[in-house]
Order: sequence, then structure tokens, then C-alpha cells
Amino acid sequence: MASSLAVFHPAGQLHSPRRPRNPACPRTSLKLLYLPASASPRRPRGFATESAAVGGGGGGRRRGGPVDVVAVAAALRDAKTAEDVKLSVEDFLGGGGGDDDDERLPLQVYTSVIRGLGKEKRLDAAFAVVEHLKGRGGSSSLNQFVYNCLLGAVKNSGEFGRIQDVLADMEAQGISPNIVTFNTLMSVYVEQGKIEEVFRVYDDIEGRGLVPTAATYSTVMSAYKSAGDGFAALKFFVKLRERHKNGELMGNPADWEQDFVKYEKLAIRVCHMAMRRSLASADNPAGAALKVLLAMDEAGVRPDRSYYERLVWACTGEEHYTIAKELYQRIRERDDGEMISLSVCNHLIWLMGRAKKWWAALEIYEDLLDKGPKPNNLSRELIRSHFNVLLSAAKRRGIWRWALRLLGKMQEKGLDPGGREWNAVLLACSRAAESSAAVDTFKKMIEQGLKPDVVSYGALLSALEKGRLYDEALRVWEHMRKVGVDPNLHAYTILASIHAGKGDHDKADAVLRDMVSAKIEPTVVTFNAIITACARSGAAFEWFHRMKMHNVEPSEVTYQVLIEALVQDGKPKLAYEMYIRASNQGLKLSAKTYDTVVEACQDYGSLVDLTTLGLRPIMEVDPSR
Repeated sequence: MASSLAVFHPAGQLHSPRRPRNPACPRTSLKLLYLPASASPRRPRGFATESAAVGGGGGGRRRGGPVDVVAVAAALRDAKTAEDVKLSVEDFLGGGGGDDDDERLPLQVYTSVIRGLGKEKRLDAAFAVVEHLKGRGGSSSLNQFVYNCLLGAVKNSGEFGRIQDVLADMEAQGISPNIVTFNTLMSVYVEQGKIEEVFRVYDDIEGRGLVPTAATYSTVMSAYKSAGDGFAALKFFVKLRERHKNGELMGNPADWEQDFVKYEKLAIRVCHMAMRRSLASADNPAGAALKVLLAMDEAGVRPDRSYYERLVWACTGEEHYTIAKELYQRIRERDDGEMISLSVCNHLIWLMGRAKKWWAALEIYEDLLDKGPKPNNLSRELIRSHFNVLLSAAKRRGIWRWALRLLGKMQEKGLDPGGREWNAVLLACSRAAESSAAVDTFKKMIEQGLKPDVVSYGALLSALEKGRLYDEALRVWEHMRKVGVDPNLHAYTILASIHAGKGDHDKADAVLRDMVSAKIEPTVVTFNAIITACARSGAAFEWFHRMKMHNVEPSEVTYQVLIEALVQDGKPKLAYEMYIRASNQGLKLSAKTYDTVVEACQDYGSLVDLTTLGLRPIMEVDPSR
């Protein structure tokens, strides 16, 4: 006849009858057990006091009195063989266990002892107790409950390699496994990470016609959790819920309702782990996490607000923008959406900025103002930093109208722009050469109660200089010095450029001397600005030589603006020579400069060999160098 434990071996699986009830072996706690004939009061734990009071004199036990299970376990914890157990029991009973042992030390005592020894990781002693029960004989000595307790002891001890010893012994004793046996085995496989084995055992439970318990389904859900398979967990939960609605699950419906609350929480936990793993992966993390969310919707699983908030914290990369926004919207759509954590909102504002979704960050900030919770200092600083990013972009590109609108948006949201923000607008006006817009912005800045600094004055001076409003620029300079703002390198450079543009080269030279006196050395940018301004006065080449006197080496930009000035001054041959000199120095000039030299030489009929210029450059040189 085939073994009833064939499921535990890869060879095959056989049908087994439905689990029998076993009222003779109820679950007992590791304290005191009573025989039916007595109802003695409970006594305190403690090996010394309890062992002394187990029976009358001589360490025995009164018939029908309580059994001190803790003391029995203490007596058996070092047992190695069945003989050790027998001698220890006889000593505990005061000698002469004999045929009366079954009556005086019930089976419930031994099963409780086995469980207790497993928790203390005294597995050899637990096996020895089972061997002792074999020697007692009788149908009540060994049953499913005894072996299930032994399996539990093996599980608690962590010595999973001895599971097969227990199963083999059950088979040898002709004891069929019941649902508790399978549940224990499945939980062991979960702890070992053998997820496929869990599902194999579960399939065999149904094949044998056994009735799964709530613990069975919880163990299967735990297996899905270990596997991180959110989709499979949801599918299993939905199937189980349908069986419950159809009345296919045996037991008290009220108990199942409580169990299904636990199952749904387990399914949510599995999905949470699956989404976190998706977010940590490199392959479309947001898309994978969103699929799990949609699967939860389809399964009718409704996580609470804290679930979504924990997932928001897991979103830290710019690639998480999509899923983070979805999570935020789900929180807001809930009835308790206004209870969203402010720290979560701040994290989202930071994340939107990292993903370069500044307007999305502003929407979250607006929700804080309109729906709550009220923003704190961190919220304001985060959104201010995003505005500064946008203002910096406007400043670099010279989009001064957009910069002004950004300032208005800040004020609209209760964020008072500071000097940094106003300076960004002034610099945008300067880059766009919008002198009138720069003047208006400067006035508005003062009207807001802010004190312009050297950056503010420098931006205004630059805008006026580019508009050739030299006299206005000089008045701004005088006002700057009057209010006690010390000029920096940029301001001195603009002032020198203004004098050079007016053709007053002595004053431009005086500015350079003032710079040296102020311990601010002129740089290549200073001379580039002066040479550019001299394109209209014809003194560019002279300033090129002065640059050498100040030990400032020319750059690509220096030669480019010099060549442009020389061509405008009607000196194409000198421009050609400067191009050759720059090339010999290893400098790479722009294609525009190359074309300027060629066209000027051809237009003026200069007798030069243009082939010595070399090939026309392909890539343009960054003018900011």
C-alpha cells in the first residue's frame, strides 16, 4: 500500500481521507494541567516552588491533582534517549511510574512539554519524549497531535533538516497527516524560502480532500509575500473572497469575516513590497508600480492613506514622478485626503523639482494653501528654490517677461521675492539688452523695500551700457557709490566699457587703475568688454596691446571681438594677421570669425593667401569662454 505521506516525497501524491477530529488532545499551555478529578487552584510559575508542590512528600503527585508542566519540561530538557525520559519521569513522580504512568501523566502533558522544548531549542529532548511515548504502547500514546507538536518544535528550533525524520516516523507508525501537519510544513517552507514547495503542498491539500483552515490561507499569502508577487497574491485573494461569498468555506461566517480583514491586509503588504521592488529597479520603475496599483483597483483592494504615504517616501528618483503624482492624487481623493502628512507633501514638492516638474510642485503647494495642511517654512523654502531654478533659466536665456511673471506668481502665493529673485529679473533684462525694463524692475525692487546690492547695480549698468545710455549709466554708478555699495569686478568692467564706448580712453584706463588700487585685478573678460566697446571708436588694437601690458593672456573670445572690431575699422589685413596668430597659438576661433576675415579680405581686395587660414571651423566656439 502506498504511503499516506507521499506528498512529502517527490515521488508522488496519494489521496488521503478527510482530517479526523481529535478532541482527546486539545491545545494546552505550558503551565499547569489538571486531571478531571481535581480542580486545584492555579499556582505561580517557578521551577523550585512548583516542583516542590507537585505532589505530597517524596516529590510525587497527588492523584487527580495538578501537573506542573514547567517542572516536567525542566526535568526532561537534557534527555537524549527514551530511557532518559523514563527515568526522569519516574524521578519526578516519586518513583515507580509503571503501568499507572498513563493515568498520572496524561498525553497532554507530553505534547505541552514537546512544544516547550522546541521553543527552548532542546530538540533532542523533544525527539526523546516521542520515543518514550512509543514505548508506552496503546493507541492513545501516539497520534497526529503528538507529531504535529514535534513538527512545531522542529520549526521553532530552526533545525529544518529534521523535518523529514518526523515525517518518516509518522509514516512508519501509520499515522496520516492532517491539515495542521500541512500547515506546519508550509510555514517551514516559507521560512526556508522554498516558495514552490509551499504551493505544491497547498495543491496536495486540496487533492486529498482536506479542509484548509484560516492558517492555511495565511501561510499561502505569506508565501506570496516572500516571493514579492503582488499579482498572484491579489488573484488568490479574489478567488478566496469569491469562495467565501458562495459559501464554499466551512466554518463560522463571522470568523471568516475577521480573517478576510487579515487576508486583505496581507495582500496589501505583498503589493507594497512588490511596488517598492519595482521602484528600486532600473527598468521602467514607475510603469511597473502603476500596474500593481491598477491590479489592486481591479481586485477591489482599498489601501488606507498611510499605505500610499509610505509608497510616496519610496519615490526618490526623477523617474518616479509619474507614480508619485498618481499616489498624491489618490490620497487627495480620499475622504480623509485633507489629513495627508505635511512631510509627505514637502517630499513630493522636492521630488517634483528633482524631476524638473516645477509647475507640478507649485500645484501641490497651492493645494496646501487651499486644502491643507498649512505649509511650513520647509514648504516655502522648497517652492522658493523651484522658483529660483525657473528664474535662473529665464536669466540665462534673457526671457525677462517670463521672469517678471514668475515674480508675480511668487507674490500671489504669499512668497515675498528677495534680492536674489529680483536680481535674476534684472540680469534677464540685461542679457536681453532691455534697458527700460531693467530700470522699471530696479524701481519696483526699491518700492518693495529691498536694498539693491552690487549685483543689482551691475545688472542695471550692463543693461544701460548695452542700450548705449552711457550718461544714465554713469549716474547709476555715482548713485551706487553714494549709497555705499562697493563695486566688484563686473561693475568695474562695465564702467570701463562705458568710457571706452564713449571714446574716453583715459577714463577707461583710470578705471583699470582704480581696480588695481581696490585690489581687483582686471581679467580677460574686462579687456574683452573694452575691445568690444572700441569697435565703434577704432582703438581696439591699442587695448589689445594694453592687455599684454597687464599680463592678461587673450582668449578665443578676445581674438574674435578684436577681429570683428578691426574689420569694422577697415583693417582686414590686420584682422587676417590676428586670425593667423590665434591659430598659431592653438586657439580655435569660430566659423563666424573665419567667414568675417574671408569676406573682409575679399571685399577690400587684400592681397593675402586665404588658404593659410586653413579649413573653415565646423563647430562654433562658446562665446561665454
